[in-house]
Amino acid sequence: MKSTTAPGEGLFIPREGFPFRQSPSRHRKEPLPRATVTSGFPSLAAGKAMSKGRAEAAAGAPGILLRYLQEQNRPYSAQDVFGNLQREHGLGKAAVVKALEQLAQQGKIKEKTYGKQKIYFANQDQFDMVSDADLQGLDAKIVALAAKVQSLQQSCRHMEAELKELTSALTTPEMQKEIQELKKECAGYTERLKNIKAATNHVTPEEKEQVYREKQKYCKEWRKRKRMATELCDAILEGYAKSKKQFFEEVGIETDEDYNVTLPDL
Repeated sequence: MKSTTAPGEGLFIPREGFPFRQSPSRHRKEPLPRATVTSGFPSLAAGKAMSKGRAEAAAGAPGILLRYLQEQNRPYSAQDVFGNLQREHGLGKAAVVKALEQLAQQGKIKEKTYGKQKIYFANQDQFDMVSDADLQGLDAKIVALAAKVQSLQQSCRHMEAELKELTSALTTPEMQKEIQELKKECAGYTERLKNIKAATNHVTPEEKEQVYREKQKYCKEWRKRKRMATELCDAILEGYAKSKKQFFEEVGIETDEDYNVTLPDL
C-alpha cells in the first residue's frame, strides 16, 4: 500500500493511518504492519529541520502580522496577507489564519465578516484623530507627489530613449576606424578617376553608337530565337507524356532561367 505524507514533514502517514518513523540508531525505516515506503520522500533530518523552521515562523507570526497591518493600515483578507508575506517570512496559510484570529481575539486588530470572507485591519483606536484640514493637506501632498512621480517617469522615458540611441550608435574608436576606411576608399576612387581622365584611348561617340546598335541587334535576335525555341518545345510537349522539366533534362536543354540570365532592356 502506498503511503502519503504532507510535503516537508518527517513523519509518514500511510492511508491506513499507521505511522512509521526512521530509526536514528539503525538508520533505516521500520514501517509498522501494512505500511510501505516509496521513494522521493525527504529524510527525517530534513523533515525535522523544515518542521522546526515552520514552527519558528508560526510562533513569530502574530508579531509579524500585527506590525504589517499597523504599517499598512488598510483592510486585508487572510489570503491577501498570506500572499504578501509568504515569500518573505515563509508563513503557511494555516499559521496566518490562526495568528489573525488570535490577534482579533486579543483586541489588537479588528475583524469584520462580509459573507463568507473575513477582513482584518489595525485597531484604529491606537491612531490619533485627523482633522479635515489635515486630510486636505494630505490630499494636496498626494496630488503634488503624484505629479512629481509622473514628471520623473516621463524624464526616465526620455533618458531611456536617449540611452537606447547612444547604445545603438557607433563608439568613438569605431567611428574613427570607419572614417579611415572611407578616406582610403575615396582615395582609390580619386586615383581611378585620375587615370581615366589621363587615358588617351577614349571611346569616340561614333564607336559608342556602334556598340549600342550591335547590342540592340543581338538582343532582338536573342529574343527571336528564344521565342522560336519556346514555341517548338510547347508543340512537342502537347503530345509528350512527361513533364516539361523531364523533357528538358532528357533532351539536354538549358534555359536562361537556369543561369539567372535575363534579356537586357533595349
